[in-house]
Amino acid sequence: MENQITTLMNKFTVPGDHAASDYFTLLRELLALRHGAKPESSQWAAAQAAIDQTYALLHQEMVSNQAPPLTPVKFGTSGWRGILGKDINVQSVRQVTQAIINVYHQAEGEPELAAALGVSSLAQARQQGVVLGHDNRFGGPMLARAAADLLSSQGFVVHFAGESTTGVLSAAVLVLKAACSINLTPSHNPLEYGGFKYNAADAGPAAAIITNRITGEALRIIDRGEIPEGEGDPALVRPTDALACWQRLVRENRERHGLDYDGIMAELTGRDDYVLAIDCVHGASRVHLDRLLAGIPAQRLLRFRDQTDPTFDGVAPEPSSANLEMVNRALGQRPERLKLGAIIDPDGDRIRFTDGTLEFDMNLFGAMAYHYLHQDKGKRGMVAKTVATSNFANAIAKGLNEEVFEPPVGFKEFKPVIGKALVIFEESDGISLIGHTPEKDAYIGLLLALDLLLRHPEGIAAYLAAIRARFGCFFPGRGGVTVSRMGRELEQALAGLERYRAGVRISVGDRTRTIKEVITIDGRKMIFDDDSWLMIRPSGTEPKVRFYVEARSEEGKEQLLATANGLLEEIGLL
Repeated sequence: MENQITTLMNKFTVPGDHAASDYFTLLRELLALRHGAKPESSQWAAAQAAIDQTYALLHQEMVSNQAPPLTPVKFGTSGWRGILGKDINVQSVRQVTQAIINVYHQAEGEPELAAALGVSSLAQARQQGVVLGHDNRFGGPMLARAAADLLSSQGFVVHFAGESTTGVLSAAVLVLKAACSINLTPSHNPLEYGGFKYNAADAGPAAAIITNRITGEALRIIDRGEIPEGEGDPALVRPTDALACWQRLVRENRERHGLDYDGIMAELTGRDDYVLAIDCVHGASRVHLDRLLAGIPAQRLLRFRDQTDPTFDGVAPEPSSANLEMVNRALGQRPERLKLGAIIDPDGDRIRFTDGTLEFDMNLFGAMAYHYLHQDKGKRGMVAKTVATSNFANAIAKGLNEEVFEPPVGFKEFKPVIGKALVIFEESDGISLIGHTPEKDAYIGLLLALDLLLRHPEGIAAYLAAIRARFGCFFPGRGGVTVSRMGRELEQALAGLERYRAGVRISVGDRTRTIKEVITIDGRKMIFDDDSWLMIRPSGTEPKVRFYVEARSEEGKEQLLATANGLLEEIGLL
């Protein structure tokens, strides 16, 4: 083992040269060695020691790197993401933080920008302050401290939340009436990524007028080689209990969303006919579980991957079928009548459910949540879902004589219907409710799922079956491929899909389908004559092309996924 480790260290590190070192390929190789050893054996300990050594080298790079990010800063649908050390480090975080400060300076002379930010002056922004936190990524506290020092040195109050989730930070913005929030997180991206999420005073993902300005300012600062300095003012950095803010917000808005947080917890405390299993995938939700679910007996709550581990033990830390297997196995061994499992991503803005047998991604659960609020809670109003999301919610809304708001991918696109739509959700497992934050939040989804479970003793699968019996069955799916192109070059390649217009016939499995409609508000969505569809769009944060499909049968879903791959091959992207 020691020889293997030495060989790997020599292969992927260059002493004194961080730029030439590949720490994350090294980490993955070391994780493979750790997986192959018995826990707590000498081999396991040696692999762990090498992992710790590699992270120590990465720490040095994050502190000392003064080169521009390898990939230029760009705020996409959920902020800026990049490789730790090479892109995201102490200097680049300070540069982007300075860019945000500059935008508040500029807003004083630009009413449209000030309106989007939600503050009328720089003085107001400083006084209301910034809610600041980070997820479990390596170096998170250090990066957050760099941002806090710069902000406080320039007169901004910093409501410092420490390790926390995006939804909880957003709730803190509303409760504290802060000017904005910053979360150092790349959400569900793999272990090598860091990230920087910014939400304005409305607590939702920032509008394009803001993110474009932040991007421009950051690029200008980096191009000029400016290194923002400033000694933090400890008097302006105030520890903040962001989860308590979340709890307060949920309680205060009980009448709007219909969820009695304390009543749900009290009932769960006294019942013994259920089991709840939560997989934190080592993310920030693990620091909140005890208080979020206070009162639930230990024997009723199964916890998975709730230890500190910035490597995520090598898995892609996202809500997925593969990652739900651990929860499914545990639920399958339990005798309780009611079962609910959930997996939450590292910054707690995505969640996926299971009952141990049937998986409920947000295509299903978002539609169920809407039906539940509308029918069981007696709420009235529209549903909002992104264009890449299942039409199950559309069918329910149509049957209930309600409207559907269907924007491009990205939670910021829901701004026009915040406070109007009962449920807002997207296919990638993000959800929020009326009376809550305009940011996706795993915790509010979990609370609604628990309430639904308690109100429907037949179980959530039976509840879904009843809805399907009335409104029809839909079988959504998604996939993606890594490509070598990004930006304009990728957009030009995807333009090859324009040949697939309304009236064109395409082979799907052993049948030929006719395209009856094409929607181009976000990528290209082709709707076929049987109301099945497929959609292809570039990722806003990674060198990937994503595709989404929906069929009227499980077999049809797999055929549509194969068709999507075939279309990408035809235009030369595979």
